[in-house]
Amino acid sequence: MLSPQTIRWIEDHGFNPAVLEQIGRHQDTPSLLASRQGLTDIVQELLAAGANPNHRNMDGTNALWAAVVANSEKIAEMLLAHGADIDNQNDNGATALMYAASSGKTAWVNFLLAREANAALQSLDDFTALDLAGNVEILRLLRQHARALA
Repeated sequence: MLSPQTIRWIEDHGFNPAVLEQIGRHQDTPSLLASRQGLTDIVQELLAAGANPNHRNMDGTNALWAAVVANSEKIAEMLLAHGADIDNQNDNGATALMYAASSGKTAWVNFLLAREANAALQSLDDFTALDLAGNVEILRLLRQHARALA
C-alpha cells in the first residue's frame, strides 16, 4: 500500500496511483521519474508495490541510469536488489557505466564496476566505457579492470 505522500506525488506528476506502470512524459513511469529526482522513499515504496525496475523510457534508459543522474547510490542499490539490469543499453547502445565514465563520475564508475557492470559492452558507435573515460582517474580504473579480467 502506498503512503498518502507517495500517492500525492504520483498524482501531482499526472499519474494514476492505481497504475504503477503508467507511461507519462518521455515514456517515464513513476518509479523511473522518482529515481531521476532522487526520491528514495518514493522509489522504495513503488518497488515494494511491484514497480518494474527495468522499464525503458523513450531513450531506452532505465531507472538505474536515472539513479546515476540523480547521484543516488541508495536508489541504485534498491533498483539492483529488485533486478534492475545493470547493463541495460539505451537506444544508442550506451550503458549507465558508459554514461558515468563519459560524465567524469568516478565514484559511479567504481560503484558499477564493483557490482559487475560489463565494461566491454560497446555503443552503436563501437565505443566502450574506456573509450569514453571523462578523466584520467576513470581511464586508470577501467584499464585496471580490463587487466584484472584478462
